[in-house]
Amino acid sequence: MLLSNTTCVLAWLLCLLSAGVPGPVYADESALSPARPFSVGERLTYDITFLNISAGTAVMEVGSGDAASDHPSAKFITTAVSSPKVTRFFPVDNRVESLTDLTTLLPEHMTFRRREGKKKEDIEYVFHRKDNTVSATRGGVTELIPIPADTQDLISCLYYVRSLLLLKQGASQALTVYHDKKIRQVEVRVEKIEMLDGPWGNLEAAQVLVIMPFQGIFLNQGNIRVWFTTDERRVPLRMKAKVVIGSIVADLVNGIPEVNHSK
Repeated sequence: MLLSNTTCVLAWLLCLLSAGVPGPVYADESALSPARPFSVGERLTYDITFLNISAGTAVMEVGSGDAASDHPSAKFITTAVSSPKVTRFFPVDNRVESLTDLTTLLPEHMTFRRREGKKKEDIEYVFHRKDNTVSATRGGVTELIPIPADTQDLISCLYYVRSLLLLKQGASQALTVYHDKKIRQVEVRVEKIEMLDGPWGNLEAAQVLVIMPFQGIFLNQGNIRVWFTTDERRVPLRMKAKVVIGSIVADLVNGIPEVNHSK
């Protein structure tokens, strides 16, 4: 049972890191600039471990958006696959795609292909920004649900934080994320700036705490930590979530930034 629950947490951690926002808190007016720390073609691969055992692989990609749209957009794609050893007990093969407006960093359309154990589920959200509603389709049933104007989805929220959070100790930001008929209230806070060792070498990173005041997704443990590089790419190097026994850790192993890290 622990292995199954752990792999469920793995799937959530890898397919979206966090969930759940009253309006955004900007560091300054320049935060509204369309310049972003990521670009189409970016591909980041993570090795997932639990108790120092390889549990799976996650890949985060930035793809081309809607060419017919009147505003710039991109498709954020995250996949999570369990390792061969875990697959024998509880296979995970998830894929999330979020079409997002790059000017506002608000999602327009999200699909979640969820395959965990014997569970097979397809979820789709269409965000209607003019009406502040979302059409949520799950299990073949579609509902129209009111949402706050700045609502994110489970994957766009990471790129939103990556773009707009001020990477200085003590900085914080509020988010609103919609998922599964609920508006999730989340605070993101920079705990400290530190040098972080890993497959990427030794890089300066901001340790960011994602505070989730609700239970359920992470076996009642709640909070997640993400380490972003403090350079212009703000790459998430490591993600960590506590579970009942130990922690699940996602470390970047491919797609390591090639930038000038000198101050």
